[in-house]
Amino acid sequence: MRLGRILLYVRDIEETAQFYQRFFGFEVSQRDDDRIVELFGPNGGANIMLHPAARGQRLGRSTVKLVFDVEDVDAFCRDSAAAGLEFGPVHRAEGYAFANAKDPSGNPIQVSSRAVRLSI
Repeated sequence: MRLGRILLYVRDIEETAQFYQRFFGFEVSQRDDDRIVELFGPNGGANIMLHPAARGQRLGRSTVKLVFDVEDVDAFCRDSAAAGLEFGPVHRAEGYAFANAKDPSGNPIQVSSRAVRLSI
């Protein structure tokens, strides 16, 4: 068994899909008969499913955070800032680094070099 998909409730599916495509290289896929947009990662891993949020649903109040593995957190954050995505400060912890931001719907995201450290 493996984790195949993570579902995010969002207000603006197109904006959120473009966000994950632009900054993390996801491929966007949507069928004409489906309201859900599915995002496929450039290197495999779990897909992200974008689902329209209900009117009364409170966004950005989640206990889930998407963590993207990158080799160089500082470089990724610099490149992202130049393209319009600001991360918070880079934190250092036991041989790896990480930084946090939010997607357009307020869902927490993180870039981390932890997986690189653990694979050594």
